[in-house]
Amino acid sequence: MSNQIAIVAALEYEVKAGVKNWRVNEREHAGRVFKFYESERAVLVCGGIGAEPARRAAEAVISLYKPMLVVSIGLAGGLDPELKVGNLFTPRTVIDAGDGSSVGTGVGNGVLVSFAEVASADQKSNLAKAFNAQAVDMEAAAVARGAKARGVRFGAVKAISDERDFVMPPLERFIQDGQLQYGKFALFAAAQPWLWPTVILLALNTWRASKTLCAWLDQYNSQPESLERKPAEMHPISKDKI
Repeated sequence: MSNQIAIVAALEYEVKAGVKNWRVNEREHAGRVFKFYESERAVLVCGGIGAEPARRAAEAVISLYKPMLVVSIGLAGGLDPELKVGNLFTPRTVIDAGDGSSVGTGVGNGVLVSFAEVASADQKSNLAKAFNAQAVDMEAAAVARGAKARGVRFGAVKAISDERDFVMPPLERFIQDGQLQYGKFALFAAAQPWLWPTVILLALNTWRASKTLCAWLDQYNSQPESLERKPAEMHPISKDKI
């Protein structure tokens, strides 16, 4: 399995349709049990939301499977107005907003910045200006750091689930140990009728972004060289805008 591609996602629902026919294998690493989805060409693990869960998952999959390439996939917020819900974004550079460190992927275009929390509309605007970034997520920089520390190549593929001006509901308080507490959030939202349109739209947008990720997984599993061979096709922004 040393030639496999390792894929680190955040939440299972984001990629569930894309791995429905993959083998499931639960393995332990550093005192935690991880669920790995295995195909002939790749292995995928869902670490959870945020840098620390992503770091743990990256370390586990690298240690147990010894891949040639680690790819961070998942949902991201758009910082560039041209990035729309459902667009696929393959950044050439990933920046950690916390310390400013960066890692290059060698393919794709643009900048993805990893932020420590769910970014608000105002924070998106600030991140775009500070880092000249086109999208924001919470996990890619941690996965990149783990891959770099172990001498493994790194890549990132993100699907846009919320556009630059979208006002996110207060999800942050319902994230515990990398998992979104759906039941608690649903009870909270049910008591806030003014949030219902936003929550419904976010759910629809998330579903659209998830479909994009799963389509990419299907393509990548059958043609793993596609990330390197056709990076421009995976980025909706022309190079002269970046």
